[in-house]
Amino acid sequence: MAKTVVSLDTIALPRTSESEQLKKIRHTTSHVMAMAVQKLFPKAQVTIGPWTETGFYYDFDVAEPFTEADLKAIKKEMVKIINKKLPVIREEISREEAKQRIESIQEPYKLEILDSIHEPITVYHLGDQWWDLCAGPHLESTADINPKAIALESVAGAYWRGDANKAQLQRIYGTAWETPEQLAEYQRRKEEALKRDHRKLGKELGLFIFSDPVGPGLPLWTPKGTIIRTILEDFLKQEQIKRGYLPVVTPHIARVDLFKQSGHWQKYHEDMFPMMAESPEEAAQEMGFVLKPMNCPFHIQIYKSELRSYRDLPQRLAEFGTVYRYEQSGELGGLTRVRGFTVDDSHLFVTPDQLDAEFLSVVDLILTVFKSLQLKNFKARLSFRDPESDKYIGSDEAWEKAQGAIRRAVQELEMDYFEAPGEAAFYGPKLDFIFQDALEREWQLGTVQVDYNLPERFDLEYIAADGSRQRPVMIHRAPFGSLERLIGILIEEYAGDFPLWLAPIQVRLLAVSDEFLPFAQFVVKQMQSLGLRAEVDTSGDRLGKMIRNAEKQKIPVMAVIGAKEVEANALNIRTRASGELGEIPVTEVLEKLRATVTNHDTW
Repeated sequence: MAKTVVSLDTIALPRTSESEQLKKIRHTTSHVMAMAVQKLFPKAQVTIGPWTETGFYYDFDVAEPFTEADLKAIKKEMVKIINKKLPVIREEISREEAKQRIESIQEPYKLEILDSIHEPITVYHLGDQWWDLCAGPHLESTADINPKAIALESVAGAYWRGDANKAQLQRIYGTAWETPEQLAEYQRRKEEALKRDHRKLGKELGLFIFSDPVGPGLPLWTPKGTIIRTILEDFLKQEQIKRGYLPVVTPHIARVDLFKQSGHWQKYHEDMFPMMAESPEEAAQEMGFVLKPMNCPFHIQIYKSELRSYRDLPQRLAEFGTVYRYEQSGELGGLTRVRGFTVDDSHLFVTPDQLDAEFLSVVDLILTVFKSLQLKNFKARLSFRDPESDKYIGSDEAWEKAQGAIRRAVQELEMDYFEAPGEAAFYGPKLDFIFQDALEREWQLGTVQVDYNLPERFDLEYIAADGSRQRPVMIHRAPFGSLERLIGILIEEYAGDFPLWLAPIQVRLLAVSDEFLPFAQFVVKQMQSLGLRAEVDTSGDRLGKMIRNAEKQKIPVMAVIGAKEVEANALNIRTRASGELGEIPVTEVLEKLRATVTNHDTW
């Protein structure tokens, strides 16, 4: 009955970006795989093959999809190539020479790749048997790859250049490590991840579904899943009330012009659903409506609906608003990547002098949320702009001010943080909370953004103490980020064992025979009157089967009732967290349950 604890202190598994040696191993292994594919499938066209954080992949244009049997044959051929101990030779050539070589082997994809890369043009050879355009780095020889530390994992479809209008390719995913022990640990974690997969557990626990007639990336929430959503929403709403937030509700669609003014239409157009227009003429003039990808332009309109005084600020507008983003179908993944999701969105309008204090208050709220959810392993990412990129709006001065405010906050709070240039939103920098789960995978959860740009674009004002009109600063914040993603992550982090306060069914009473059902129903009503989600198992099954069913459904607390318990006005308690607790008086059980739920604790 106790929860399974995953031990990760056995073997450390560095990411590719953290290890130059792993980068070389995986890059070289990907070339070995591509060579093996072309040896077994001579008509296969090679495209791109980068490393990933846990391995590598290569995309191929082939007549027929690869099968599991093909993967086994490719792996066998890779071992042969590795054992040949081929030297890996770097060659720098001219663009013209590269073009001639590619044309001679008739691989058009390589010509496209050549057009997109800058000098120097480098080619890497595996002995004198195979080559590809590549920037490296690589090992000195295939002999430096341990054939027992590599694996081919899966095959998936992928469009060339990620464009659905272009050729569909076959992508082979693989992994490579320094030692067989690392590979074994990686595979163990993958196995554990499959057990925890929120798509699998969500179906088993009856929390949500996806339906083809509705469409991909659009989850439907069942009663049990809706309970979890509602509890999370209510929890955050109560925390927000304590901190002076004001609730608002906004529509799901708006005129295109609203998003032109915000900059979303210009900078975010590809991620938005197509415009809805009443006629072809209006469509041609971009006079239509779009599903909202963000809530901020709506909250701005509410702020702007009347002239504000410095006495009215800060103004904190909050909404659980559903937004829509036209994610590519190949990028969708359960609840963690969807097309319609609900954001715990809030926008604070503050004076420049209030910015630092309000920002710290927002971070405190996020930390409170994480504590209640038992999410402890996280760090702060300072998502700043890339000064070399033109994808951002606003002045250099505004960006420096905003980035400075975020940097001061994390330093004052002595948070574990790192800076990530290029990860900012197009209108402002962000403080993103990166959570590491039980399997050391990283997820972005809460986010806070400082924005000097949208107040400028929408001409927002307030009357200052001296009677002048001044520009407020905006803070965008979402402690959960997305309810869908958060619940998906929580399902996996808890392995479906939700803490008592979040569990859809908190208590199930099991009567050993029908004669004790009236007592069980009486106790359940007491529990329900206290706001507890309790039920009686009325299946008529034997006790052993009722216990197994409750365990399968991961119900936190079970209460067994027989003659002894009825006589003593008690319940025989067993919990998933602590196991058998024995006979406890009903009044004590009620008090303990209520206290545990209130304190977001474990029993």
